[in-house]
Amino acid sequence: MQKNYYQPEAETMSVEDIKKIQNEKFIKQFKHVYDNVKYYRDLLDKNGVKFEDIKSIDDISKLPFLSKDDLREAYPYGMLATDLKNCVRIHSTSGTTGKRVVAFYTQEDIDLWEDCCARAIVAAGGTKDDVVQVCYGYGLFTGGSGLHGGSHKLGSLTLPMSSGNTKRQIQFMMDLGSTILCCTPSYAAYIGETLKEQGYKPEDNKLKAGIFGAEPWTEEMRRDIEKSLGIKAYDIYGLTESSGPGVAFECEEQSGMHINEDHFYAEIIDPDTGEVLPEGSKGELVFTSLDKEAFPLIRYRTRDITVLTREKCSCGRTFIKMMKPMGRSDDMMIIRGVNVFPSQIEAVLLNKGYAPNYQIVVDRVNNTDTFDILVEMLPEDFSDTPKTITKKEKKLQSAMKEMLGINPAIRLVAPKSIARSEGKAVRVIDKRKKMGINI
Repeated sequence: MQKNYYQPEAETMSVEDIKKIQNEKFIKQFKHVYDNVKYYRDLLDKNGVKFEDIKSIDDISKLPFLSKDDLREAYPYGMLATDLKNCVRIHSTSGTTGKRVVAFYTQEDIDLWEDCCARAIVAAGGTKDDVVQVCYGYGLFTGGSGLHGGSHKLGSLTLPMSSGNTKRQIQFMMDLGSTILCCTPSYAAYIGETLKEQGYKPEDNKLKAGIFGAEPWTEEMRRDIEKSLGIKAYDIYGLTESSGPGVAFECEEQSGMHINEDHFYAEIIDPDTGEVLPEGSKGELVFTSLDKEAFPLIRYRTRDITVLTREKCSCGRTFIKMMKPMGRSDDMMIIRGVNVFPSQIEAVLLNKGYAPNYQIVVDRVNNTDTFDILVEMLPEDFSDTPKTITKKEKKLQSAMKEMLGINPAIRLVAPKSIARSEGKAVRVIDKRKKMGINI
């Protein structure tokens, strides 16, 4: 099997060379941040760390973590590590509370980011002969700009569709023969659903691959999307704070995402103690940007729970892999004392033959948590009798209890009654947060 790489020298270098490059870049980056970011110097002083304590990347565990709270506190320019005149763009997180996190980019930052995204497209089978339809949002969100830039770097025909207007998306997809689709997995599922409603079969489109990220999704959802669109679905990972999509990407093996280790150094920590865990341990992912100029973050806590592994990959890439995030250490729900991840709920639904259109509603009544899951019925089931629907609800409730260890109230609702998302799906409504309850 022919193996394709965008930057083969980097993507297939030896582990020893990876470590050497990471060490050289880290020492240079640490000095850059220390010299130019007062907020970070103050943080080091607060934690009793001196500049001379850091002699190699092996000393990184001596450094304090950065969190989203730090970035909000330093808003807008407190973490900027270069003159503003050197910056050519900003992006921002989609957070809903407090100050937004604003990340700055020099032209060199953008070039490296687009290289990372081009690597991801090639890993999904992309070439300059492909038509790449980018349905991630543009603007402050990084998704559209990242994959758009990567597609340009590769030389593919790029359709900058952004999100929304699904009928137009499908018209362009069919008329222009799009071969690679880039969007959130929930929107990919919606496009597949709409294509079916319009009378199309999976083989009617020319798509061969999809690059999906920006929200959690399960293996069950992957198989559902692959079937509905007739494609191979690839995962991609990133965060605005580090550079957006392209920090890590999936190859043809689909067994985890290769982290671009020549640009990012990854650690796994115990989310409670901060202790660095060995390879193969499940914990919170921490990233250090090795060559970002404008907004370099050292030991940034992503809050994503995953596992790192350097097992040999059949694709030939030597970069370490991160498994699909299993949830987040900060948005994990604690319901009646039980830890619950939305991805667990989605897995049960898809295993039981339901479409991934659902909503979780958590509230607190009389000092007791309520836990409701609204699930859309399939169109062919909507004509069932109330007795049959109740029976199905109980069956689904039993499967949920087996997975979660807690009994939710299941409500099967009419098809299309849960609002569709053309961006990030709103899966959880936790009314306890509005009540000021610590969850």
